[in-house]
Amino acid sequence: MNLESLVPIKGSISKRKRIGRGHGSGLGKTAGRGHKGAGQRSGNKKRAWFEGGQMSLARRLPRRGFTNIFKEKYQIVNIGDLNELKTSVHVDPSYLKDNGHIRSSLKPVKILGNGEIDKKIKFSASAFSVSAKEKIEKAGGEIIIL
Repeated sequence: MNLESLVPIKGSISKRKRIGRGHGSGLGKTAGRGHKGAGQRSGNKKRAWFEGGQMSLARRLPRRGFTNIFKEKYQIVNIGDLNELKTSVHVDPSYLKDNGHIRSSLKPVKILGNGEIDKKIKFSASAFSVSAKEKIEKAGGEIIIL
């Protein structure tokens, strides 16, 4: 095989369209641009979101509901994840961050009751679910709401 014997795959290369070259070409007169309007003029550029003058998608879709900007977003921790801790540990946001259970000790933390706990552990958090409170107190632990 020589370099001069290489040829492109059949059908991969086609002749360029010669627009505005008479009726017979199929792209004569208006050169495929249609009649009148901005698209027919030279120098016309359409924005990526332009929809040809129809009502834009953002205006056609209904606006529903509302978002409360004051809603507190809790970092959640399940008590089942903390069952392997020692009994003498005081679990607070800084302890949870150091052990990789939450991302930030500055944001509010909520302890949820998924899983089981059988050790007497002292918990400090912004909020506790009802089931988490019951399970911690049943195990003899203590709850402090920050």
